[in-house]
Amino acid sequence: MAKGSLALLISGGVDNWAPDLWKSRFAEKLKDRDIALLPADNVDPDQVHYAAVWQPKPGLLRAFSNLKAIFNLGAGVDAVLQDSSLPDVPLVRVADDDLTSRMTEYVVMHVLMHHRQQAYLANCQSKRIWAPRPQWPARAVRVGVLGLGVLGRDAARALYNLGFPVAGWSKSRKSIDGVECYAGDGQLGAFLARTDILVVLLPLTQETRGMLARPLFRQLATDGPLGGPVVINAGRGGLQNEEDILACLEDGTLKAATLDVFQREPLPSDSPLWSHPAVTISPHNAADSDPDSIASYVAAQILDFEAGRPLQNVVDRRRGY
Repeated sequence: MAKGSLALLISGGVDNWAPDLWKSRFAEKLKDRDIALLPADNVDPDQVHYAAVWQPKPGLLRAFSNLKAIFNLGAGVDAVLQDSSLPDVPLVRVADDDLTSRMTEYVVMHVLMHHRQQAYLANCQSKRIWAPRPQWPARAVRVGVLGLGVLGRDAARALYNLGFPVAGWSKSRKSIDGVECYAGDGQLGAFLARTDILVVLLPLTQETRGMLARPLFRQLATDGPLGGPVVINAGRGGLQNEEDILACLEDGTLKAATLDVFQREPLPSDSPLWSHPAVTISPHNAADSDPDSIASYVAAQILDFEAGRPLQNVVDRRRGY
């Protein structure tokens, strides 16, 4: 199989994700191959066999008639799938160990912060008040992981190893040692009813868009030691209805929320989420993976493919992940 050019279509990359740095990484890892950073570089569209993309502008990829694969440089592929002219070639998502480990770190950290009442302790510190509260054990807090892909499975295992009763829900049936697994729409209600802390790691699809809203929150457990259910969304911003989150925090349907992703990013400075005392915000960096690791992952996939081996982590376009 002849070596084809790699086209880079990267929008909005800054700092270590800057487009020029991506070109340098791929030039080092795929020597003797043309690497074209578009639109700055000239390239023969017919010679482009691969594209590595991050939020590419719709319509640009259809120019490459001999494209063999598209590699998305982030975990979420919803932005790419919105392009109605997307070529009918394999779309590969990132699923490397570095990204998975970073997401699990984030999930474990925030579950523990809610479990160990860190917001209350920080408030006491700010007021110089020594007022310890009784602390319940991990086995008293039921964690539910909504989405059991690579990221969800790893996070669920880590939480189970810390002693939490962990359940997981996914569209199709999964099996994880020590984790009670629910599947399909018919079991979503039972999964939510036994969950004190809901960890959301779902992809964004037509089915999941906006599902983190009052009807779902009302199904979460209310008899746990936290004093109400907690939501941690490190999946996609389009999953959540932010007005409902705020309203449910105000009326007690939710006790607290940790949000890493938002409907609009960056989160506008006038959003009431910034100042709500029960909301913890992070700037979409839960799994801000190492670009060098991602570049190595993509380069290895290209070389394996050209050696006759199948691509890994290919997106099922019908499901959206």
